[in-house]
Amino acid sequence: MTLYIGIDLGGTKIAGAVWDSELLTVQAQKTIPTQGHLGPDAVLERIAGLVRELGNMVGLESAAIPGVGVGVPATFDMEQGVIWLIPNLPGDWYGKPIVALLREMLGCPVYLVNDARAFTLAEATIGAGRGAASCVGITLGTGIGGGIAINGRLYLGLTGTAGEFGHHSIDMYGAPDGSGNPGGWEGIASGPAIAAMGMKAVAQGITTKIGELVNFDLNQITPEIIARAAEMGDEVAKRILNTAGFYLGSGIANVITMLAPERVIIGGGLARLGEWIMKPIHETLKLRVHTVPLDRVQIILAALGDQAGVIGAAIWASQQGKADQ
Repeated sequence: MTLYIGIDLGGTKIAGAVWDSELLTVQAQKTIPTQGHLGPDAVLERIAGLVRELGNMVGLESAAIPGVGVGVPATFDMEQGVIWLIPNLPGDWYGKPIVALLREMLGCPVYLVNDARAFTLAEATIGAGRGAASCVGITLGTGIGGGIAINGRLYLGLTGTAGEFGHHSIDMYGAPDGSGNPGGWEGIASGPAIAAMGMKAVAQGITTKIGELVNFDLNQITPEIIARAAEMGDEVAKRILNTAGFYLGSGIANVITMLAPERVIIGGGLARLGEWIMKPIHETLKLRVHTVPLDRVQIILAALGDQAGVIGAAIWASQQGKADQ
């Protein structure tokens, strides 16, 4: 068996797993707190420590590991392994050569991949996209990320950013999203954007159960709270989720029109809202997709759950390692 290690770096936790690239199974796994407030160097030390611990769990010294894939919620220089931006972690990450630093700490090959691209690769290879020649992955949560996989390989474009669907424009005159793009999809349809709709309704004094569910603490309003209110029959909550589904469906319609994939795989926290958003997504797709036969595109939920990120990072390491040989 050939074992690779995948790491999924998040704002609050670092998940890791040992992946058998021949048996296609996870051999060991562990999650630790990120402790991002300690700064980039401390976080990298924690990643290295987790890799060593995972290696020990399967009897591998770090120098004997054929490859470590690190999925990061960031934009970066793919060739140099240098970070440009990690919006959800504090500290000065800009220009940090994390691949070189981790290779020096571990003595083994390290390969960087965006976390949403890692999700897409895992789902396309062994998850909901298995068997399809072309897949699009879309992660719906605090932000909106994504990736494109063709025949089990990521299509990354010129700079490794192909699949950054969250930053294409939905509203030409809307407020800037996290990237600075006016009317970007992420700024309109992500988890915080949906929560903001609920906050606005409560702040305006509109009759809704949303406020009651959080004792009128606006900071506690989340998409899940809004879904709970909708399940209680709250019409305001239903309208918010229908609006969110419309925006999400509009973005997905653009992706399908441009790429015509066999499967669109939806993951992330908002996927747990189920039919509250999936129903308006499908209704919007019927209205907005005309050049691609929609009955031949499968829009399905992700299959791998929280393991997709670490598995995808490990698969990325195995593919890159073989390419380097």
